[in-house]
Amino acid sequence: MLSDAELKVAVLGLGYIGLPTAAVIARTGAQVLGIDVHQSVVDTINSGKVHIEEIDLDGLVSGVVARGNLRASLQIEPADVFVIAVPTPFDADHAPDIGYVLKAATTIAIVLKPGDTVILESTSPVGTTEQVADLLAELRPDLNIPGRCAGSADVAIAYCPERVLPGRILVELIENDRVIGGITSRCARKALQFYRRFVRGACVTTSARAAEMTKLTENAFRDVNIAFANELSLVAEKMGVDVWEVIRLANRHPRVNILSPGPGVGGHCIAVDPWFLVHSAPEATPLIRTARQVNDGKVGYTIGRAEALIESLAGAPVACLGLAFKANIDDFRESPALKVAASLAQRFGERVRIVEPYASVLPKAFDGTGASLIDIDTALETCPILIVLVDHDVFKSVPLDERSAKLVYDTRGIWPDQPKAIAVSPLRKVG
Repeated sequence: MLSDAELKVAVLGLGYIGLPTAAVIARTGAQVLGIDVHQSVVDTINSGKVHIEEIDLDGLVSGVVARGNLRASLQIEPADVFVIAVPTPFDADHAPDIGYVLKAATTIAIVLKPGDTVILESTSPVGTTEQVADLLAELRPDLNIPGRCAGSADVAIAYCPERVLPGRILVELIENDRVIGGITSRCARKALQFYRRFVRGACVTTSARAAEMTKLTENAFRDVNIAFANELSLVAEKMGVDVWEVIRLANRHPRVNILSPGPGVGGHCIAVDPWFLVHSAPEATPLIRTARQVNDGKVGYTIGRAEALIESLAGAPVACLGLAFKANIDDFRESPALKVAASLAQRFGERVRIVEPYASVLPKAFDGTGASLIDIDTALETCPILIVLVDHDVFKSVPLDERSAKLVYDTRGIWPDQPKAIAVSPLRKVG
């Protein structure tokens, strides 16, 4: 087995997973090449800087680039291990698109050699790793591809999904358990040896298909449970009961752990992955489909409640607090907060002010609306209406005396002490 200093690793895709993964591997002493399709990303990383917000990532990248263990490029080069960490979006009909994965595999095929290992980390529909193997077998008939040859394979192909939390990615890449699925058991063992270089959590081997479904199952489980909380908030409003209090009291039961409702569900995993299961087996997934519909429907519900509040105070400016899909990060992918705020901006124009501490400019969704980006202090001074869409720590820290006279729609339940005559939550009617 190659030493850390001898090992060459190529990571394809330098986004929220690929870049932290590349940096963590580079910290072991391996020679890591990061591949991306954007010249600006390549230039940023090669200058020792980062293009995404993640705790401690800037310092780690700066250090491994300075030591020569990490560099970025638009062009693939030979390596010993190839890690694919590219997006897997879905189309308008919620059908998964693995085009980026197959393009990455095509890129790898050019330089693939006997002894190499190819690992797919992108969240993917069940069977995607096998499609990668089929493609490599087609593009490289001179190589024995696992599962596609009679004798011993020349390369190893495996699937190992990331399972990290934004804001804790560097910690969880190392500490969390990993599920490693191989096209064959030998492939799984080869990939296991690679992850053991930097993962302290347990590494469990299985088949590629089982590992793919494990990742989808984890996020579908969370989506279903969030849907229960979101649906509960709608029921509580009909009953005239405070949903936050109900959840707090119900969770005192030793076997109950209800999650918190919100304006919807976002992010690159939970809002996307369950659709991969639904698409693969539509007749067998009514619960998963319904959960997705409940969570997507909560966005429209939130927009309607916010519009009613804004209309109750004609002409007054309104501050939408937060655009990210979760607290304390700069990731806006599939964010319900962004969808709500953009819809309000399209209707109410320059009355809408956006407070997002993790953005220096407004996303393109606000182009032409007249909405403006302000800080939290300006919002508290100038906006009589506050709509809480993200539970950033800076919003939680606002004391009662600075918001007691405001009209508030708190979709995250961060201000339970807000006066009930004014406070508006998913269960309280405006006016």
